[in-house]
Amino acid sequence: MRAIVTHGTGGPEVLAPGEIERPEPGPDEVLVRVAATAVNRADVAQRQGNYPAPPGESEILGLEVAGRIEALGEGVSRWRVGDRVMSLVGGGGYAEYALAPASTLLAVPERIDLVTAAAIPEVFITAYLNIFREAALRQNETLLVHGGASGVGTAAIQLARRLRDARVLVTVGSDTKADACRALGAETILYRSESFADRVRALTDKRGVDVVLDHVGGGYLAENLRCLATYGRLVVIGLLGGAKAELNIGQLMVKRQRIIGSVLRARPVAEKAEICRAFRAEVMPLLEDGRLEPVIHARLPLAEAGEAHRLMGANANTGKLLLVVDEGLD
Repeated sequence: MRAIVTHGTGGPEVLAPGEIERPEPGPDEVLVRVAATAVNRADVAQRQGNYPAPPGESEILGLEVAGRIEALGEGVSRWRVGDRVMSLVGGGGYAEYALAPASTLLAVPERIDLVTAAAIPEVFITAYLNIFREAALRQNETLLVHGGASGVGTAAIQLARRLRDARVLVTVGSDTKADACRALGAETILYRSESFADRVRALTDKRGVDVVLDHVGGGYLAENLRCLATYGRLVVIGLLGGAKAELNIGQLMVKRQRIIGSVLRARPVAEKAEICRAFRAEVMPLLEDGRLEPVIHARLPLAEAGEAHRLMGANANTGKLLLVVDEGLD
């Protein structure tokens, strides 16, 4: 089957079309014939040699797929061959066929085509998990999202607004991205021209925000804590700014703040399945009726995976970068 294979580690040029053996589903798995997948920061990190696939997962890049079920593994009873599905996968998405745990499958809403559906699983589940389950964002609280125009950022804005009527502040790198985020209901901070912590404090009358969703890590730690209100929660989901920082523990104690580290890919399948059950109940109705919409920057052929990685590396995208494998599956 066709797939994107990685020739060593390095820049986008190490990605190339190739042929690999089609996998077969094991117990409680399904084989998905892929309509589309999407590029995520984790794919870029893995390509660079900084984020190896978990043990037992495919070395092929790609953490989400949408398509039709091609075959069922032993013990799968809820799903049928031909069903339209989308899912998180531990790897293997950049290919014609991919394995997915039956317990993490989500039915694609009728109003959404299969290619568009590939923009949903990773970013919407990541945002849902970390904002609501890890940070426990409550009704009418204030959320700060770094990288508001990213896939996770655009999902986070919508989820926080729709599910908790939250006030959402985001950092962005350009006026164009700011416009896109404001259209989703966020207030924007241009982090290249102003201190985001100073701006957050000004916008909140020095109170700060209740939750920060951060993918930068060490480089932002001090300023993130300065942004947080008393009892505020910082959720770190990425390390683009480094893995180490100095922490003022006294400030953390006095303001009763919490720092939460979180990843999705490395969690056991059973844990991902429980997250997907909650997501199915709370979020899928909003995707089904159009109250939530994935934001898509571009749809590229699978063979142009390298170009999609270049766009992400340059932070050129607003929303998701999709890789189309077979748009005729609908």
